[in-house]
Amino acid sequence: MKTRNAAFLMLALSTPLMAAPSSPFFTDSGASILLHNYYFDRDYKDPYNPALKQELREWAQGVTFDFKSGYTEGPVGFGLDLHSMTGLKLDSSPDRAGTQLLPLDSKGRAEDNFTTFGGVAKARFAQTKLNTGRMVLTLPVAYSSPGRLLPQTFQGTTLQSQDIQDLTLMAGYLDRIKFRDSSNYENIRVTPQNGRFIDADSSGFSYLGGKYQVAPNFNASYYHATLNDIYRQDYLWLVHDLPIGPGSLKTDFRWVRSGEDGAANGGKVDNDNLGVVFRYSLGGHTFSTGYMALYGDTAQPYMGRSEPSPTVEGAIATDFLNAKERTWQVRWDYNFAVQGIPGLTAMLWHMRGDNIELPERMGGSGLYERESQAQVAYVIQSGALQGLGIKVRHAWYRNDFTQAATFRDNNDLRVNIVYSWKLW
Repeated sequence: MKTRNAAFLMLALSTPLMAAPSSPFFTDSGASILLHNYYFDRDYKDPYNPALKQELREWAQGVTFDFKSGYTEGPVGFGLDLHSMTGLKLDSSPDRAGTQLLPLDSKGRAEDNFTTFGGVAKARFAQTKLNTGRMVLTLPVAYSSPGRLLPQTFQGTTLQSQDIQDLTLMAGYLDRIKFRDSSNYENIRVTPQNGRFIDADSSGFSYLGGKYQVAPNFNASYYHATLNDIYRQDYLWLVHDLPIGPGSLKTDFRWVRSGEDGAANGGKVDNDNLGVVFRYSLGGHTFSTGYMALYGDTAQPYMGRSEPSPTVEGAIATDFLNAKERTWQVRWDYNFAVQGIPGLTAMLWHMRGDNIELPERMGGSGLYERESQAQVAYVIQSGALQGLGIKVRHAWYRNDFTQAATFRDNNDLRVNIVYSWKLW
């Protein structure tokens, strides 16, 4: 596999030398710079445990350069994508470092800066594309989280085909992951939060899936994924839009079935996650309510230091994926464009999970957790700073777990300023 990847990469790297300046390799190329300023402030509410940090607070600047080429001419076109990601420390101290905005040195201090480089060699035949290298992915089963300064990136090979109308087929194999606060690629693991699974390495992650546009207002997705020697997973996602009265109702249903693959975690993975969210949009308002229930003997597994994609996607202090957990949510979103202020949005969101089952040292059974969020965001619509986005989000998280649990009571404040500059 590594030999094939290396040969493919060498071929793609040579294509710019073979392509004429008028080739789509050049004419369809583009480059941009993304600036991401991030302030993170988490205040823990457990002063009874002085051995743990009571606050995490850092400020950092991210700079991402992204180049995407077109494809060379011919039945099979070749191309090359490149990126660099840099994080710069603006404010930190050893007593409040550890927000995952910046990597830590051996003494627990945030590094002044860190940089990572990546690239993808790509080929296209008709509407089928093959990519190999280091990339950002936004799939339900392999997701590069935008929740910190820089996203995770994966190393591997992916295939996507849209040769059949209304159907997108996908497959991939990933063997390494770079965490969002690191410059190094590591083996992929399962998330060990709350003692759910043993923190064991895997030799790789593979997936196969498809998305089908059943009707103009209805699409269905299915994925099968395996984290070698740890878990296998089936993911079904159905989304339906239906006009009702003066507004529209969106139904979002997700089912995730997880089982063991090998014995790296004692051969114990058994979980079904069923969740549904109803969103009714009317004017500038969107009202949402949903319910998610986990069944089986274990929590739902997912790749460590990545993010899952349940119906509470977007929770920032927890994941609501503990064994036996039942979660209710209510949410309100408002778009001020209907008031003549385009680009301004607001959100209020409350989630509560109960019936949680954890190891005895973390509280046992019958536990609960809850998270509330308030958010205001604005994107400048015109002028020299058009596209500049500012988002302020505050979250409050509480549970009745013991001190040994991963998730702790906290108040969380995040301020994000994002600006993308298209070079060409």
